[in-house]
Amino acid sequence: MTLTQSLARLIVSSAPCPLAHEAAREGLLDFLAVTLPVLRSTLPDEGLTILHQVYRTDDPPTRALLLGYAGHALDFDDFHPDFRGHPSVVILPALLALASQNADIDGAHFLEAYAIGVEMSGRLGLAMGSQHYILGFHNTATLGTIAAAAACARLMKSTEQQTAVALGIAATQSAGLRTQFGSDVKPLHAGLAAQSAVIATQLSLAGFHGQPDNVLESFLLAYGAGQQQPEKLTADWGVPWRIISPGLELKPYPTCGGTHSAADAARALREAWLQKGNSPDTLIAAIKCIEVSFPPGGDTAASVRKPGTGVEARFSLEYVIAACLLRGELRLEDFTPAPVVAHIAALAEKVARCPDRSAPPDELNPAARFHQVTVILHDGSVLQQRFTRQQSLAIPFDLPAKLRVCLPDITDANRAEMVRLSRLENHGSLPRLVDMLFAKHLHAASLQNR
Repeated sequence: MTLTQSLARLIVSSAPCPLAHEAAREGLLDFLAVTLPVLRSTLPDEGLTILHQVYRTDDPPTRALLLGYAGHALDFDDFHPDFRGHPSVVILPALLALASQNADIDGAHFLEAYAIGVEMSGRLGLAMGSQHYILGFHNTATLGTIAAAAACARLMKSTEQQTAVALGIAATQSAGLRTQFGSDVKPLHAGLAAQSAVIATQLSLAGFHGQPDNVLESFLLAYGAGQQQPEKLTADWGVPWRIISPGLELKPYPTCGGTHSAADAARALREAWLQKGNSPDTLIAAIKCIEVSFPPGGDTAASVRKPGTGVEARFSLEYVIAACLLRGELRLEDFTPAPVVAHIAALAEKVARCPDRSAPPDELNPAARFHQVTVILHDGSVLQQRFTRQQSLAIPFDLPAKLRVCLPDITDANRAEMVRLSRLENHGSLPRLVDMLFAKHLHAASLQNR
């Protein structure tokens, strides 16, 4: 049995455990939290408006594209360390688009397909190696296309042969470059990947001829830069399920995950200053300069040094650190397509990047990443705080609070209903979620009437 055949068999026949289902429910709720503000236009986003002008049909591939874009537009969606990308924002739009025209799909089967997709995403990240991302590819787009196709094949109960063909069709559509970070094309990557996954599944189910073997091996060889390890696609599949361990990382901040430990360090510095009885204004007035250190290559994703817009600022260590020192928080409204906030940008000008050459390169172990923020005051004194990625992840995450932040204009009862629906425990839950996401004129009243 070839690698692709073995993988197709696992996708078709493996059974995610109850804990995987529970993690999938949490991932689905987080997806709703970050997607609905864009669909409902409660936060400005011109990209979705333009996409609606270009993509005028209402078929599953188009639905997947538009929903994938909306889910990634805020860059507030989940992350998976093995994948080195955002799995749910490709997998869930593809699954939901197919579910929108297949009313007989039940919630448990949907959650299984989602868990299979996350498993595939993590496997692809491990099998590809770190050079793929370092070379400039956006894993969410490239690897996500294949992961979502695996999930779709499971959702549609494809045979092993159909699954193998779908994976190959998805792989040959894979594309996406990191150079688009800070523009609307980055979230479009997620939409295009979800669309490609749906198309790959539909073609395979319709009997379209594609190579059932060696396509994934060729894909890894072409894009792995010599680091590819194909055996990691299948070894110890589901032991444990990747949606459980290392699991989906739900974002507490609406910025690139590569800024989060820097944000935590800056917030800790500010809090320590305030606890001494000082005011925020005296801190800002006292700052001469700021340094941020990290392992070499640890700022690959957060590469924007002087952002012009809030979207670009999501990928700026300088701006994120400045915002945290000034306000102690990162607010959604500061990371929109509008120009950057002048006084945050002014403080960001004082931040210098100082890679720590004594630390192992980030590509060797991204899980060991850290950010150390050093604030040098005019009187010569120094404030310093270091946060590792693991320390940031250990901070308790409050998903209901994230729902309130993302959807402040709906009632607590409405949010409780969204939580209930996202569990997919009742027969009508999935159709109601589909209706909520794909309604042509979604607004607050429509949610309140559910």
